[in-house]
Amino acid sequence: MLVMDCTLRDGANVVGKGFDARLTKMMIEGMIAAGITTIEMGNCLGLGAYEANGSIAPCTDEEYLQLIQPYLSQAEIGMFLGYKNATQPNVDLAARYGLKFLRIGANAGDGAGACEGIRRVKAAGMKCRYSLMKAYVLSPKELAEEAKMLADCGLDEITIMDSAGTMMPHETEAYTKELVAAVDIPVAFHGHNNLGLSVANAIAAAEAGATVFDCGLLGMARSAGNCATELLVATFQRLGYFKDIDLYKLLAFLDGELIPAMEEYNYHVAVKPFDLILGLAGCHSSFTKRFQNIADEMGVPLYQLIVEVSKRDQKAPSEELIRQIAADLV
Repeated sequence: MLVMDCTLRDGANVVGKGFDARLTKMMIEGMIAAGITTIEMGNCLGLGAYEANGSIAPCTDEEYLQLIQPYLSQAEIGMFLGYKNATQPNVDLAARYGLKFLRIGANAGDGAGACEGIRRVKAAGMKCRYSLMKAYVLSPKELAEEAKMLADCGLDEITIMDSAGTMMPHETEAYTKELVAAVDIPVAFHGHNNLGLSVANAIAAAEAGATVFDCGLLGMARSAGNCATELLVATFQRLGYFKDIDLYKLLAFLDGELIPAMEEYNYHVAVKPFDLILGLAGCHSSFTKRFQNIADEMGVPLYQLIVEVSKRDQKAPSEELIRQIAADLV
């Protein structure tokens, strides 16, 4: 299974059309350090949108491509590409700068217009992903038929996009099962959180055979946001997946760097890292002060302390137990 972080593309909607160079570098470095190494970035409307769609981001496509050069050996970094912008010059630009993938996107039902773009991406030697945007406008069987047609054009991966955050888990399951049965390439899921169901939908997609999951740091994305990367990782780690991602490093990056940086944009974090840890551990918030005081006194990481103590006692962890576990963490 794979995490596809889309913060630096879809998440840019919370600040305009793209993140500036400082925030882009900060997030790439924070993700790589935590083990998240499949990253979609650039203009929120994709490669070529700066000129063709008047989507003016802080950096041009070429400036974003120059910016990521130091990171290409450490991560699989790519860009989104609206199918109408999948021109030869745009594909050539991405290939020239060593981009690892392009993800072509079109509304469900419009896939026939994307086949030539898929062939261009593959001919240029890059991985080609595809987003079935507004997937819910077709029935599961209709979407699977379109997915099969697109896969036959040479795709490497195809994404079911719940663009309005409208799908229920049982619907996500139905769409995913149909696509998994129809194609021999990985099926991905991209959920928005308008009904608060993005994590539940990701789980439903996983149970139905999806293996790639789109997400965004702090849930950042258009409208109500994407499935939050940190929530996805924490939840899936409880299910036994994504053990190669260092959740504690990720949360430290969010607490120490990204959340403070986003304050100037008045961005509100729906579930803060501390509350995520309480949920992950099964620790009641009434014990917060006791944990915080002992962590500070003994100089141990608060989040790890809560998790390790809660493995022993979720009901009423004593000060003695907390100090005992803290001593082991020193």
